[in-house]
Amino acid sequence: MIKIIISDTAYENDIYPIVKAFYPEEDIKMSEMSDEIRDYNDNDNNYTGNKAAAVNTIRIGFKSDRANIEIIDTAGERHISTIDTPNPIKDKQAYKNTVKRKLYHMLSSLSDKELPWGILTGIRPTKLVYEMLENGLDEDEIYERMEKEYLCSKDKTETSIIIAKREIEILNGMDYRNGYSLYIGIPFCPSTCLYCSFTSYSIEKYANLVEDYLDALEKEIRYGSTCFPDKKLSAVYLGGGTPTTLSAKQLDRLLGLIKDFYDFSYVKEFCVEAGRPDSITKEKLEVMKRHGVNRISVNPQTMQQRTLDLIGRKHTVSQINDAFHMARDVGYENINMDIIIGLLGETPLDVKDTLNKIKMLNPDSLTVHTLAIKRAARLNIDKENYKGLRAKNVSRMLQITKEYAKDNGYLPYYLYRQKNMADNLENIGYARHGKEGIYNILIMEEKQTILALGAGAMSKFIFHNMNKIERVDNVKAPQDYISRIDEMISRKKEFLIKNPRI
Repeated sequence: MIKIIISDTAYENDIYPIVKAFYPEEDIKMSEMSDEIRDYNDNDNNYTGNKAAAVNTIRIGFKSDRANIEIIDTAGERHISTIDTPNPIKDKQAYKNTVKRKLYHMLSSLSDKELPWGILTGIRPTKLVYEMLENGLDEDEIYERMEKEYLCSKDKTETSIIIAKREIEILNGMDYRNGYSLYIGIPFCPSTCLYCSFTSYSIEKYANLVEDYLDALEKEIRYGSTCFPDKKLSAVYLGGGTPTTLSAKQLDRLLGLIKDFYDFSYVKEFCVEAGRPDSITKEKLEVMKRHGVNRISVNPQTMQQRTLDLIGRKHTVSQINDAFHMARDVGYENINMDIIIGLLGETPLDVKDTLNKIKMLNPDSLTVHTLAIKRAARLNIDKENYKGLRAKNVSRMLQITKEYAKDNGYLPYYLYRQKNMADNLENIGYARHGKEGIYNILIMEEKQTILALGAGAMSKFIFHNMNKIERVDNVKAPQDYISRIDEMISRKKEFLIKNPRI
Protein backbone atom coordinates (compact mmCIF):
# COMPACT_ATOMS: atom_id res chain seq x y z
CA MET A 1 0.00 0.00 0.00
CA ILE A 2 1.10 3.56 -0.74
CA LYS A 3 0.05 6.24 1.74
CA ILE A 4 -0.46 9.72 0.32
CA ILE A 5 -0.66 12.48 2.91
CA ILE A 6 -1.51 15.97 1.67
CA SER A 7 -2.08 19.30 3.40
CA ASP A 8 -5.11 20.19 1.27
CA THR A 9 -7.65 17.60 0.12
CA ALA A 10 -8.73 19.92 -2.71
CA TYR A 11 -5.75 18.50 -4.64
CA GLU A 12 -6.61 14.84 -4.07
CA ASN A 13 -7.96 14.33 -7.58
CA ASP A 14 -4.76 15.78 -9.05
CA ILE A 15 -2.30 13.72 -7.02
CA TYR A 16 -4.00 10.33 -6.75
CA PRO A 17 -4.24 9.58 -10.53
CA ILE A 18 -0.54 10.30 -11.14
CA VAL A 19 0.60 8.01 -8.33
CA LYS A 20 -1.84 5.31 -9.44
CA ALA A 21 -0.58 5.56 -13.01
CA PHE A 22 2.98 4.83 -11.89
CA TYR A 23 1.93 2.08 -9.45
CA PRO A 24 -1.30 0.57 -10.87
CA GLU A 25 -1.10 -2.62 -8.81
CA GLU A 26 -0.78 -0.83 -5.48
CA ASP A 27 -3.63 0.06 -3.17
CA ILE A 28 -3.50 3.75 -2.31
CA LYS A 29 -4.74 5.42 0.84
CA MET A 30 -5.27 9.18 0.87
CA SER A 31 -5.32 11.28 4.05
CA GLU A 32 -4.90 14.87 5.17
CA MET A 33 -1.87 15.80 7.26
CA SER A 34 -2.38 17.37 10.66
CA ASP A 35 0.74 19.51 10.42
CA GLU A 36 2.74 21.07 7.60
CA ILE A 37 5.73 19.42 5.98
CA ARG A 38 8.77 21.54 6.62
CA ASP A 39 10.45 23.47 3.82
CA TYR A 40 13.60 21.96 2.37
CA ASN A 41 16.63 23.94 1.28
CA ASP A 42 18.56 23.43 -1.95
CA ASN A 43 20.93 20.95 -0.34
CA ASP A 44 18.02 18.78 0.76
CA ASN A 45 16.52 18.44 -2.72
CA ASN A 46 17.08 14.89 -3.94
CA TYR A 47 14.82 12.74 -6.05
CA THR A 48 17.26 10.55 -7.95
CA GLY A 49 17.07 7.59 -5.59
CA ASN A 50 17.27 3.89 -6.36
CA LYS A 51 15.79 2.96 -9.70
CA ALA A 52 12.59 0.92 -9.53
CA ALA A 53 12.34 1.67 -5.81
CA ALA A 54 8.96 0.84 -4.28
CA VAL A 55 7.18 3.79 -2.69
CA ASN A 56 5.81 3.61 0.83
CA THR A 57 4.69 7.15 1.70
CA ILE A 58 4.20 10.43 -0.17
CA ARG A 59 3.73 13.69 1.71
CA ILE A 60 2.88 16.94 -0.07
CA GLY A 61 2.49 20.32 1.56
CA PHE A 62 0.73 22.98 -0.54
CA LYS A 63 1.58 26.64 0.11
CA SER A 64 0.80 29.86 -1.71
CA ASP A 65 4.21 30.20 -3.36
CA ARG A 66 5.71 26.71 -3.19
CA ALA A 67 5.05 23.03 -2.57
CA ASN A 68 7.04 20.57 -0.49
CA ILE A 69 7.20 16.95 -1.59
CA GLU A 70 8.64 14.11 0.47
CA ILE A 71 8.67 10.50 -0.78
CA ILE A 72 9.79 7.65 1.47
CA ASP A 73 10.59 4.38 -0.27
CA THR A 74 10.27 0.93 1.24
CA ALA A 75 13.97 0.95 2.18
CA GLY A 76 13.32 4.01 4.31
CA GLU A 77 15.19 6.40 2.03
CA ARG A 78 13.74 9.90 1.81
CA HIS A 79 13.43 11.74 -1.52
CA ILE A 80 12.58 15.39 -1.00
CA SER A 81 12.01 18.55 -2.98
CA THR A 82 10.72 22.09 -2.51
CA ILE A 83 9.52 23.87 -5.65
CA ASP A 84 8.54 27.47 -6.33
CA THR A 85 5.04 27.75 -7.79
CA PRO A 86 2.73 30.33 -9.36
CA ASN A 87 0.18 31.83 -6.99
CA PRO A 88 -2.79 29.41 -6.84
CA ILE A 89 -5.26 32.26 -6.39
CA LYS A 90 -4.14 33.97 -9.58
CA ASP A 91 -3.63 30.82 -11.67
CA LYS A 92 -4.74 27.63 -9.97
CA GLN A 93 -4.23 25.46 -13.07
CA ALA A 94 -0.61 26.60 -13.48
CA TYR A 95 -0.03 25.96 -9.77
CA LYS A 96 -1.42 22.42 -10.00
CA ASN A 97 0.53 21.61 -13.16
CA THR A 98 3.79 22.80 -11.56
CA VAL A 99 3.27 20.48 -8.59
CA LYS A 100 2.19 17.59 -10.81
CA ARG A 101 5.26 17.94 -13.04
CA LYS A 102 7.60 17.81 -10.05
CA LEU A 103 5.80 14.80 -8.59
CA TYR A 104 5.92 13.13 -12.00
CA HIS A 105 9.69 13.60 -12.30
CA MET A 106 10.28 12.22 -8.82
CA LEU A 107 8.10 9.15 -9.38
CA SER A 108 9.54 8.61 -12.85
CA SER A 109 13.05 8.58 -11.40
CA LEU A 110 12.07 6.18 -8.60
CA SER A 111 10.07 3.80 -10.77
CA ASP A 112 12.32 4.07 -13.84
CA LYS A 113 9.15 4.54 -15.88
CA GLU A 114 7.60 7.23 -18.06
CA LEU A 115 3.92 7.81 -18.78
CA PRO A 116 3.00 8.37 -22.44
CA TRP A 117 0.42 11.01 -21.53
CA GLY A 118 2.65 12.71 -18.95
CA ILE A 119 0.62 14.45 -16.23
CA LEU A 120 -2.60 14.33 -18.26
CA THR A 121 -4.99 12.16 -16.27
CA GLY A 122 -8.35 13.41 -17.56
CA ILE A 123 -10.77 11.59 -19.82
CA ARG A 124 -10.42 13.89 -22.82
CA PRO A 125 -6.78 14.78 -23.58
CA THR A 126 -7.56 15.53 -27.23
CA LYS A 127 -9.94 18.29 -26.10
CA LEU A 128 -6.87 20.36 -25.16
CA VAL A 129 -5.43 20.02 -28.65
CA TYR A 130 -8.82 20.70 -30.25
CA GLU A 131 -9.02 24.00 -28.33
CA MET A 132 -5.42 24.89 -29.23
CA LEU A 133 -6.22 24.43 -32.92
CA GLU A 134 -9.39 26.50 -32.55
CA ASN A 135 -7.31 29.23 -30.91
CA GLY A 136 -4.95 29.36 -33.88
CA LEU A 137 -1.87 27.52 -32.57
CA ASP A 138 0.18 25.76 -35.22
CA GLU A 139 1.47 22.22 -34.84
CA ASP A 140 4.93 23.21 -33.63
CA GLU A 141 3.40 25.35 -30.90
CA ILE A 142 1.11 22.50 -29.87
CA TYR A 143 3.98 20.00 -29.66
CA GLU A 144 5.98 22.44 -27.55
CA ARG A 145 3.13 23.21 -25.18
CA MET A 146 2.05 19.59 -24.74
CA GLU A 147 5.61 18.56 -23.91
CA LYS A 148 6.51 21.53 -21.72
CA GLU A 149 3.24 21.97 -19.84
CA TYR A 150 1.98 18.37 -19.66
CA LEU A 151 5.08 16.20 -20.30
CA CYS A 152 3.07 14.48 -23.02
CA SER A 153 4.99 12.26 -25.44
CA LYS A 154 5.44 13.27 -29.06
CA ASP A 155 3.56 10.17 -30.20
CA LYS A 156 0.44 10.96 -28.14
CA THR A 157 0.53 14.61 -29.21
CA GLU A 158 0.74 13.55 -32.85
CA THR A 159 -2.27 11.25 -32.44
CA SER A 160 -4.19 14.02 -30.68
CA ILE A 161 -3.51 16.48 -33.50
CA ILE A 162 -4.64 13.99 -36.18
CA ILE A 163 -7.85 13.28 -34.26
CA ALA A 164 -8.61 16.91 -33.41
CA LYS A 165 -8.19 18.00 -37.05
CA ARG A 166 -10.50 15.24 -38.20
CA GLU A 167 -13.09 16.11 -35.57
CA ILE A 168 -13.00 19.79 -36.53
CA GLU A 169 -13.54 18.87 -40.17
CA ILE A 170 -16.52 16.65 -39.33
CA LEU A 171 -18.13 19.06 -36.87
CA ASN A 172 -17.72 22.04 -39.19
CA GLY A 173 -20.02 20.17 -41.56
CA MET A 174 -22.92 20.26 -39.11
CA ASP A 175 -24.73 22.85 -37.02
CA TYR A 176 -23.90 21.21 -33.70
CA ARG A 177 -24.35 24.40 -31.62
CA ASN A 178 -28.03 24.63 -32.52
CA GLY A 179 -28.62 20.91 -32.25
CA TYR A 180 -28.71 18.15 -29.68
CA SER A 181 -28.21 14.41 -29.58
CA LEU A 182 -30.29 11.72 -27.94
CA TYR A 183 -28.94 8.83 -25.86
CA ILE A 184 -31.21 5.99 -24.73
CA GLY A 185 -29.89 3.40 -22.29
CA ILE A 186 -30.96 -0.23 -22.16
CA PRO A 187 -29.38 -1.64 -18.98
CA PHE A 188 -29.68 -5.35 -19.80
CA CYS A 189 -27.04 -7.80 -21.09
CA PRO A 190 -26.93 -11.54 -21.83
CA SER A 191 -24.38 -11.82 -18.99
CA THR A 192 -22.05 -9.53 -17.04
CA CYS A 193 -18.46 -9.60 -18.23
CA LEU A 194 -15.69 -10.03 -15.68
CA TYR A 195 -14.27 -6.55 -16.31
CA CYS A 196 -17.57 -4.68 -16.59
CA SER A 197 -18.78 -1.99 -14.20
CA PHE A 198 -21.37 -0.41 -16.48
CA THR A 199 -25.05 -0.21 -15.63
CA SER A 200 -25.99 -3.65 -16.93
CA TYR A 201 -28.16 -6.44 -15.57
CA SER A 202 -28.50 -10.04 -16.71
CA ILE A 203 -31.50 -10.39 -19.00
CA GLU A 204 -32.16 -13.88 -17.59
CA LYS A 205 -32.37 -12.59 -14.03
CA TYR A 206 -34.25 -9.37 -14.80
CA ALA A 207 -36.45 -10.47 -17.71
CA ASN A 208 -39.57 -9.80 -15.69
CA LEU A 209 -38.64 -6.10 -15.46
CA VAL A 210 -38.18 -5.42 -19.17
CA GLU A 211 -41.77 -4.51 -20.05
CA ASP A 212 -42.14 -2.27 -17.01
CA TYR A 213 -38.81 -0.69 -17.90
CA LEU A 214 -39.98 0.02 -21.44
CA ASP A 215 -43.21 1.53 -20.08
CA ALA A 216 -41.18 3.92 -17.90
CA LEU A 217 -38.79 4.65 -20.76
CA GLU A 218 -41.71 5.43 -23.06
CA LYS A 219 -42.85 8.04 -20.57
CA GLU A 220 -39.41 9.67 -20.56
CA ILE A 221 -39.11 9.45 -24.36
CA ARG A 222 -42.43 11.28 -24.74
CA TYR A 223 -41.29 13.98 -22.34
CA GLY A 224 -37.86 14.24 -23.97
CA SER A 225 -39.42 15.07 -27.31
CA THR A 226 -40.74 18.33 -25.79
CA CYS A 227 -37.41 19.52 -24.33
CA PHE A 228 -35.86 21.27 -27.34
CA PRO A 229 -38.52 22.52 -29.74
CA ASP A 230 -36.05 24.97 -31.29
CA LYS A 231 -33.10 22.58 -31.67
CA LYS A 232 -32.38 20.11 -34.45
CA LEU A 233 -31.73 16.47 -33.53
CA SER A 234 -28.26 15.49 -34.81
CA ALA A 235 -27.65 11.91 -33.66
CA VAL A 236 -29.44 9.12 -31.80
CA TYR A 237 -27.53 6.45 -29.92
CA LEU A 238 -28.93 3.38 -28.16
CA GLY A 239 -26.42 1.96 -25.70
CA GLY A 240 -26.31 0.19 -22.40
CA GLY A 241 -25.99 -2.62 -21.56
CA THR A 242 -26.90 -4.31 -24.81
CA PRO A 243 -30.01 -2.92 -26.55
CA THR A 244 -30.34 -6.08 -28.66
CA THR A 245 -31.11 -8.13 -25.54
CA LEU A 246 -34.62 -6.81 -26.17
CA SER A 247 -36.81 -9.03 -28.30
CA ALA A 248 -37.56 -8.05 -31.90
CA LYS A 249 -41.04 -7.01 -30.80
CA GLN A 250 -39.68 -4.87 -27.96
CA LEU A 251 -37.10 -3.27 -30.26
CA ASP A 252 -39.84 -2.53 -32.78
CA ARG A 253 -41.87 -0.81 -30.07
CA LEU A 254 -38.92 1.24 -28.80
CA LEU A 255 -37.57 2.33 -32.17
CA GLY A 256 -41.07 3.12 -33.39
CA LEU A 257 -41.62 5.40 -30.40
CA ILE A 258 -38.41 7.26 -31.08
CA LYS A 259 -39.29 7.77 -34.74
CA ASP A 260 -42.84 8.86 -33.87
CA PHE A 261 -41.87 11.48 -31.31
CA TYR A 262 -38.65 12.95 -32.71
CA ASP A 263 -37.98 14.81 -35.95
CA PHE A 264 -35.31 12.89 -37.90
CA SER A 265 -35.03 15.46 -40.71
CA TYR A 266 -31.50 16.46 -39.65
CA VAL A 267 -30.31 13.25 -38.02
CA LYS A 268 -26.93 12.24 -39.40
CA GLU A 269 -26.56 9.04 -37.39
CA PHE A 270 -28.96 6.53 -35.85
CA CYS A 271 -26.78 4.02 -34.03
CA VAL A 272 -27.61 0.92 -32.01
CA GLU A 273 -24.98 -0.79 -29.89
CA ALA A 274 -25.83 -4.35 -30.96
CA GLY A 275 -22.75 -5.41 -29.03
CA ARG A 276 -23.02 -9.02 -28.04
CA PRO A 277 -23.29 -11.37 -31.04
CA ASP A 278 -25.35 -13.84 -28.99
CA SER A 279 -28.09 -11.18 -28.76
CA ILE A 280 -28.29 -10.56 -32.52
CA THR A 281 -30.87 -12.21 -34.77
CA LYS A 282 -31.88 -11.56 -38.36
CA GLU A 283 -35.31 -10.45 -37.22
CA LYS A 284 -33.84 -7.82 -34.87
CA LEU A 285 -31.49 -6.57 -37.57
CA GLU A 286 -34.40 -6.22 -39.98
CA VAL A 287 -36.46 -4.33 -37.37
CA MET A 288 -33.63 -1.88 -36.82
CA LYS A 289 -33.07 -1.46 -40.54
CA ARG A 290 -36.75 -0.79 -41.12
CA HIS A 291 -36.67 2.03 -38.57
CA GLY A 292 -33.67 3.68 -40.22
CA VAL A 293 -30.79 2.56 -38.01
CA ASN A 294 -27.72 3.26 -40.14
CA ARG A 295 -24.85 2.31 -37.82
CA ILE A 296 -24.42 -0.67 -35.51
CA SER A 297 -21.64 -2.18 -33.46
CA VAL A 298 -20.87 -5.90 -33.27
CA ASN A 299 -18.34 -6.27 -30.49
CA PRO A 300 -16.17 -9.37 -30.17
CA GLN A 301 -13.70 -7.79 -27.64
CA THR A 302 -11.38 -10.65 -28.62
CA MET A 303 -11.36 -13.49 -31.16
CA GLN A 304 -9.64 -15.84 -28.69
CA GLN A 305 -12.16 -18.41 -27.49
CA ARG A 306 -10.33 -19.18 -24.24
CA THR A 307 -10.44 -15.49 -23.33
CA LEU A 308 -14.13 -15.18 -24.20
CA ASP A 309 -14.85 -18.09 -21.87
CA LEU A 310 -12.70 -16.63 -19.09
CA ILE A 311 -14.26 -13.17 -19.11
CA GLY A 312 -17.83 -14.43 -19.17
CA ARG A 313 -18.79 -13.76 -22.78
CA LYS A 314 -21.22 -16.58 -23.41
CA HIS A 315 -20.72 -16.81 -27.15
CA THR A 316 -18.24 -18.28 -29.61
CA VAL A 317 -15.93 -16.79 -32.21
CA SER A 318 -18.12 -18.48 -34.81
CA GLN A 319 -21.15 -16.55 -33.53
CA ILE A 320 -19.24 -13.29 -33.97
CA ASN A 321 -18.58 -14.13 -37.61
CA ASP A 322 -22.18 -15.24 -38.17
CA ALA A 323 -23.64 -12.06 -36.61
CA PHE A 324 -21.39 -9.82 -38.69
CA HIS A 325 -22.21 -11.57 -41.98
CA MET A 326 -25.91 -11.54 -41.08
CA ALA A 327 -25.77 -7.75 -40.59
CA ARG A 328 -24.07 -7.30 -43.97
CA ASP A 329 -26.69 -9.50 -45.63
CA VAL A 330 -29.48 -7.38 -44.13
CA GLY A 331 -27.84 -4.31 -45.67
CA TYR A 332 -25.81 -2.56 -42.99
CA GLU A 333 -23.03 -0.53 -44.56
CA ASN A 334 -21.58 0.99 -41.40
CA ILE A 335 -20.57 -1.64 -38.86
CA ASN A 336 -18.16 -1.01 -36.01
CA MET A 337 -16.30 -3.67 -34.06
CA ASP A 338 -14.82 -3.23 -30.57
CA ILE A 339 -11.83 -5.04 -29.15
CA ILE A 340 -10.16 -4.81 -25.75
CA ILE A 341 -6.41 -5.03 -25.31
CA GLY A 342 -4.96 -6.12 -21.98
CA LEU A 343 -7.48 -8.92 -21.36
CA LEU A 344 -6.51 -11.67 -18.96
CA GLY A 345 -3.74 -13.95 -20.18
CA GLU A 346 -3.51 -12.38 -23.64
CA THR A 347 -0.25 -11.57 -25.41
CA PRO A 348 0.61 -9.32 -28.36
CA LEU A 349 0.42 -12.43 -30.55
CA ASP A 350 -3.19 -12.98 -29.44
CA VAL A 351 -4.02 -9.39 -30.41
CA LYS A 352 -2.41 -9.93 -33.83
CA ASP A 353 -4.48 -13.07 -34.34
CA THR A 354 -7.68 -11.26 -33.29
CA LEU A 355 -6.97 -8.48 -35.80
CA ASN A 356 -6.22 -10.97 -38.57
CA LYS A 357 -9.61 -12.57 -37.98
CA ILE A 358 -11.34 -9.19 -37.90
CA LYS A 359 -9.60 -8.28 -41.15
CA MET A 360 -11.48 -11.13 -42.84
CA LEU A 361 -14.75 -9.45 -41.82
CA ASN A 362 -13.63 -5.98 -42.94
CA PRO A 363 -15.67 -3.74 -40.59
CA ASP A 364 -16.08 -0.06 -41.40
CA SER A 365 -14.62 1.07 -38.09
CA LEU A 366 -12.65 -0.44 -35.23
CA THR A 367 -12.67 0.77 -31.64
CA VAL A 368 -9.72 -0.29 -29.51
CA HIS A 369 -10.29 -0.22 -25.75
CA THR A 370 -7.48 -0.62 -23.25
CA LEU A 371 -8.64 -2.66 -20.28
CA ALA A 372 -9.60 -0.45 -17.34
CA ILE A 373 -10.45 -2.32 -14.16
CA LYS A 374 -13.10 -0.38 -12.28
CA ARG A 375 -13.71 -0.72 -8.55
CA ALA A 376 -17.10 -2.41 -9.00
CA ALA A 377 -15.97 -4.96 -11.59
CA ARG A 378 -15.72 -8.60 -10.52
CA LEU A 379 -12.17 -8.62 -11.90
CA ASN A 380 -11.26 -6.06 -9.24
CA ILE A 381 -13.33 -7.48 -6.41
CA ASP A 382 -11.84 -10.95 -6.94
CA LYS A 383 -8.44 -9.73 -8.16
CA GLU A 384 -6.47 -12.20 -6.05
CA ASN A 385 -7.93 -15.02 -8.16
CA TYR A 386 -6.57 -13.53 -11.39
CA LYS A 387 -3.13 -12.21 -10.42
CA GLY A 388 -1.21 -14.68 -12.57
CA LEU A 389 -3.32 -13.93 -15.64
CA ARG A 390 -2.67 -10.22 -16.08
CA ALA A 391 -1.69 -9.30 -19.63
CA LYS A 392 1.84 -8.12 -20.28
CA ASN A 393 3.25 -5.62 -22.77
CA VAL A 394 -0.06 -3.84 -23.33
CA SER A 395 1.78 -0.91 -24.91
CA ARG A 396 2.98 -3.26 -27.66
CA MET A 397 -0.61 -4.44 -28.14
CA LEU A 398 -1.74 -0.85 -28.68
CA GLN A 399 1.07 -0.31 -31.19
CA ILE A 400 -0.03 -3.42 -33.08
CA THR A 401 -3.58 -2.06 -33.37
CA LYS A 402 -2.22 1.29 -34.58
CA GLU A 403 -0.17 -0.42 -37.29
CA TYR A 404 -3.14 -2.59 -38.28
CA ALA A 405 -5.40 0.46 -38.60
CA LYS A 406 -2.89 2.30 -40.78
CA ASP A 407 -2.28 -0.71 -43.01
CA ASN A 408 -6.01 -1.30 -43.55
CA GLY A 409 -7.23 2.21 -44.33
CA TYR A 410 -8.54 3.26 -40.91
CA LEU A 411 -7.77 6.67 -39.43
CA PRO A 412 -8.14 7.67 -35.77
CA TYR A 413 -11.14 9.94 -35.17
CA TYR A 414 -11.83 9.99 -31.42
CA LEU A 415 -10.02 9.14 -28.21
CA TYR A 416 -10.75 9.01 -24.52
CA ARG A 417 -9.20 7.67 -21.37
CA GLN A 418 -10.44 6.04 -18.17
CA LYS A 419 -9.09 5.63 -14.69
CA ASN A 420 -6.94 2.56 -13.99
CA MET A 421 -6.21 1.81 -17.63
CA ALA A 422 -3.48 -0.70 -18.35
CA ASP A 423 -0.12 1.02 -18.93
CA ASN A 424 -1.81 4.43 -18.60
CA LEU A 425 -2.97 4.22 -22.23
CA GLU A 426 -6.25 5.10 -23.98
CA ASN A 427 -9.31 4.02 -25.93
CA ILE A 428 -9.21 5.04 -29.57
CA GLY A 429 -11.68 4.84 -32.41
CA TYR A 430 -10.54 4.22 -35.98
CA ALA A 431 -12.77 4.55 -39.03
CA ARG A 432 -12.65 4.82 -42.77
CA HIS A 433 -13.69 8.15 -44.26
CA GLY A 434 -17.41 8.78 -43.88
CA LYS A 435 -17.85 5.95 -41.37
CA GLU A 436 -16.96 7.84 -38.19
CA GLY A 437 -19.25 7.60 -35.18
CA ILE A 438 -20.61 11.15 -34.99
CA TYR A 439 -22.15 10.66 -31.55
CA ASN A 440 -18.76 9.53 -30.23
CA ILE A 441 -17.16 12.79 -31.35
CA LEU A 442 -19.95 14.95 -29.96
CA ILE A 443 -19.88 13.38 -26.52
CA MET A 444 -16.09 13.16 -26.24
CA GLU A 445 -15.40 16.74 -27.29
CA GLU A 446 -18.42 18.01 -25.31
CA LYS A 447 -19.55 20.15 -28.22
CA GLN A 448 -23.26 19.42 -28.07
CA THR A 449 -26.03 18.91 -25.53
CA ILE A 450 -26.83 15.23 -25.00
CA LEU A 451 -30.33 14.41 -23.76
CA ALA A 452 -29.95 11.04 -22.04
CA LEU A 453 -32.90 8.80 -21.19
CA GLY A 454 -33.08 5.50 -19.32
CA ALA A 455 -31.52 3.92 -16.25
CA GLY A 456 -28.00 5.16 -15.55
CA ALA A 457 -28.20 7.80 -18.29
CA MET A 458 -26.63 11.21 -17.69
CA SER A 459 -27.79 14.23 -19.67
CA LYS A 460 -25.10 16.78 -20.47
CA PHE A 461 -26.17 20.35 -21.17
CA ILE A 462 -23.65 22.57 -23.00
CA PHE A 463 -23.69 26.35 -22.48
CA HIS A 464 -21.60 27.48 -25.45
CA ASN A 465 -21.51 31.18 -24.60
CA MET A 466 -20.50 30.54 -21.00
CA ASN A 467 -18.04 27.69 -21.60
CA LYS A 468 -19.98 25.68 -19.02
CA ILE A 469 -21.38 22.15 -18.79
CA GLU A 470 -24.15 20.99 -16.46
CA ARG A 471 -25.18 17.39 -15.87
CA VAL A 472 -28.46 15.81 -14.82
CA ASP A 473 -28.38 12.10 -14.05
CA ASN A 474 -30.86 9.27 -13.79
CA VAL A 475 -30.79 6.54 -11.15
CA LYS A 476 -28.92 3.40 -12.22
CA ALA A 477 -30.97 0.40 -11.09
CA PRO A 478 -33.89 -0.54 -13.39
CA GLN A 479 -36.18 -1.06 -10.39
CA ASP A 480 -35.43 2.44 -9.11
CA TYR A 481 -35.83 3.92 -12.57
CA ILE A 482 -39.25 2.29 -12.97
CA SER A 483 -40.52 3.39 -9.56
CA ARG A 484 -39.04 6.91 -9.79
CA ILE A 485 -39.63 7.74 -13.45
CA ASP A 486 -41.66 10.84 -12.60
CA GLU A 487 -38.74 12.11 -10.52
CA MET A 488 -36.32 11.50 -13.42
CA ILE A 489 -38.52 13.60 -15.68
CA SER A 490 -38.91 16.30 -13.01
CA ARG A 491 -35.12 16.59 -12.67
CA LYS A 492 -34.80 17.53 -16.32
CA LYS A 493 -37.91 19.68 -16.32
CA GLU A 494 -36.73 21.74 -13.34
CA PHE A 495 -33.27 22.17 -14.87
CA LEU A 496 -34.68 23.38 -18.20
CA ILE A 497 -37.09 25.79 -16.50
CA LYS A 498 -34.10 27.35 -14.71
CA ASN A 499 -32.06 27.39 -17.93
CA PRO A 500 -34.47 28.31 -20.75
CA ARG A 501 -31.73 29.63 -23.06
CA ILE A 502 -29.58 26.51 -23.19
